[in-house]
Amino acid sequence: MAEMTDRRRRAAVLVLVGVAGLLILGAWTGRRERRRSGGLLLAAQLLDHPVVFTVAVRATLTAALLLAARGAVLRTLFLVAGVLGTLVVTPAAGLFGFSGGQETMRAGAPDRPDRHLVVEEGAAMVDPLWWVYVDEGSGLTARRWHVGFVDGDYYALRAAEWDGPDRVRLTVDVGERDEVHVVELSPSDGRPHRMVDRG
Repeated sequence: MAEMTDRRRRAAVLVLVGVAGLLILGAWTGRRERRRSGGLLLAAQLLDHPVVFTVAVRATLTAALLLAARGAVLRTLFLVAGVLGTLVVTPAAGLFGFSGGQETMRAGAPDRPDRHLVVEEGAAMVDPLWWVYVDEGSGLTARRWHVGFVDGDYYALRAAEWDGPDRVRLTVDVGERDEVHVVELSPSDGRPHRMVDRG
């Protein structure tokens, strides 16, 4: 009977380690799709949550160590290390896993219901940040293309708007004046492929 219990314990430990591995793979996939221009939007939205995945992986691995350990003292040490490690690592995951900001604008393209211009705003300490995207498609196949990024330490995004179904116009305050940048998109998939500057 004791041998069966050991076998079940080992199986449970392997399952928990496998679950932790799947969680790490999911977090990596979400981060990759978020950072990649043209990444799958749904995968990024569902899986790019560093704090949630960090807590889940640490809890799963701590549970595996508790099952594998023999003796109350060793289990207590693993439990304390798991809790303290989660308290230390979780804020760092939130800080270094920063993905973007809050969506402040979403505008459909003229004559293109499958295409949207999106602006997200956030901050780096005190300086504002702007990310500009084009979301193309819908459902499982929707992709997010990176159109621009404006760092408020130097510049400010004044406006982002459509300049036709396949062109985006960005107005950026560069200090003494505004600069207008027009980004042309591929008509077939929304991929930005050329920038035309208009001083």
